[in-house]
Amino acid sequence: MRESGADWTLIRSSWFSQNFSESYFLDQVLSGEVALPAGDVREPFVDADDIADVAVAALTEDGHAGRLYEVTGPRLLTFAEAVEEIGRAAGRDLRYVQVSLDEYTSLLAGYGVPADFVSLVRYLFTEVLDGRNARLTDGVQRALGRTPRDFADYARAAASAGAWRS
Repeated sequence: MRESGADWTLIRSSWFSQNFSESYFLDQVLSGEVALPAGDVREPFVDADDIADVAVAALTEDGHAGRLYEVTGPRLLTFAEAVEEIGRAAGRDLRYVQVSLDEYTSLLAGYGVPADFVSLVRYLFTEVLDGRNARLTDGVQRALGRTPRDFADYARAAASAGAWRS
């Protein structure tokens, strides 16, 4: 792409905060127990709205061509800490349970989750969640001139919007 002659902007991110309210982990949050093979690895959970804002800026404003924006949230959290913040914001008892990768993927397969998705989950929780993302970047600041949204702010907004009402 860089050698194509076209203008380009790359945006890279790690785990989305919204995975807890709009996607993969929502059912577990609603059940009151989030069981994942995540260990104590810290992640810079990023608000998907920040990613969207960077993309809009890159598409509609001058000065972003030829730039790489690695976008993260403003602090590192373990999955257990993220779940704790969600519980606090939602005013609910919410528990994080560490499980082995084999236990987790067996559970998914038992629920009839397709094998290719189970394989993706195995990849995410071994290759991607290996500590490589345990750092903060300044992509949101460089692209938008502001700090990224904090996970606690995301959790309060999601809770206010009713994301975790069962």
